[in-house]
Amino acid sequence: MGAELIYRGHETQPTSASYTPKPHKPWIHPIRYILREQRLLFVLIGIAIATVFFSLLPASSPNNPYHGGRLIHNNPISDSHFPAESTQLTHHHRVFYQDHFRAGGKVPLGLKSKGQRIVVTGGAGFVGSHLVDRLIARGDSVIVVDNFFTGQKENVMHHFGNPRFELIRHDVVEPLLLEVDQIYHLACPASPVHYKFNPVKTIMTNVVGTLNMLGLAKRVGARFLLTSTSEVYGDPLQHPQVETYWGNVNPIGVRSCYDEGKRTAETLTMDYHRGAGVEARIARIFNTYGPRMCIDDGRVVSNFVAQALRKEPLTVYGDGQQTRSFQYVSDLVEGLMRLMEGEHVGPFNLGNPGEFTMIELAQVVQETIDPNAKIEFRPNTEDDPHKRKPDITKAKDLLGWEPKVSLRQGLPQMVSDFRQRIFGDQKEDSATTTTTKTSSG
Repeated sequence: MGAELIYRGHETQPTSASYTPKPHKPWIHPIRYILREQRLLFVLIGIAIATVFFSLLPASSPNNPYHGGRLIHNNPISDSHFPAESTQLTHHHRVFYQDHFRAGGKVPLGLKSKGQRIVVTGGAGFVGSHLVDRLIARGDSVIVVDNFFTGQKENVMHHFGNPRFELIRHDVVEPLLLEVDQIYHLACPASPVHYKFNPVKTIMTNVVGTLNMLGLAKRVGARFLLTSTSEVYGDPLQHPQVETYWGNVNPIGVRSCYDEGKRTAETLTMDYHRGAGVEARIARIFNTYGPRMCIDDGRVVSNFVAQALRKEPLTVYGDGQQTRSFQYVSDLVEGLMRLMEGEHVGPFNLGNPGEFTMIELAQVVQETIDPNAKIEFRPNTEDDPHKRKPDITKAKDLLGWEPKVSLRQGLPQMVSDFRQRIFGDQKEDSATTTTTKTSSG
């Protein structure tokens, strides 16, 4: 038989009024649900626990917006809003409570804000360690980054144990990741003896190291300060030197690893400032002296002081008519901090405009240490600048900075530090030798 197609359209199909996924339940079902399996008991226990918890909270807690049973709005708070014992609170505490409520929990202006987190590259060196001292004393948290090529751990040992001080042994030629607010970039050997020892390493520190620290500043939004040098002026044809002078530098000389390295570092800093929006500052540092200088670093002040203390002749190169300007380290640190906290990029000359010939400096050292010290002349070194004196008009006008310590005031403090280090080391060496001889005998 063949299949039959049957049309049943004439038959009526049962239909429901509306479709629901679940059958409709009467309103009393939720009550039955709560009453089953002791659910009501658990609800009551929860309410009781919450009641006890909130009743134990202090009504006048600084973090509680309800004070004395009523809501405190962002209106000025009078003394009546404080509890009875508030008469014993100091004005300092009252300012805290009032400003706390007004500012929604922010630190009020009346209280000292939390210090900044600052990294100082080369912070174990001569200038860097004095800068670290000032920043720590101000209340900042400081991270010192140093590879100890010229820096000394002894320069920052007095901060060991301070929770706001950290020391990282690291070469800035390698990248470094930190979370900081400011970067003082001082890392680079600054004396001819040190930067000529490995000239390729010196220029890498100036270029690659500066690139790394600028990259860090860009990533974390930190303000960046580059410590450049008066050596960017080379053997200047302009005297005194102003910041707009482009310099007279030998690009292939024995000092160019430092001179041209710093000039390139300034270029990179300005490119990051203009192109990447990095908040940058540039300081051009002139000759600086003071405690913690390396004793045998080849710089003229440390050379003269160490030679006079050791009863050696003071070695003057050339005819001694070359001029330099000498600023005490505390003056420089003050200038660096003002530059960092100010609103001007620079570059700024930071130095003492008091100008001395090498003969005059040797005579001041004689007066301070040994009037009988002899002066010995030697052939001049290559590319040694003949005149060096900063024009600090820009720093005076825009930073309100100028040096305060004269050479005759600062030199005795440096001499005292050198005397202790030179003769203290000699005493230790002689004591060790004596002990060794006694033991061997």
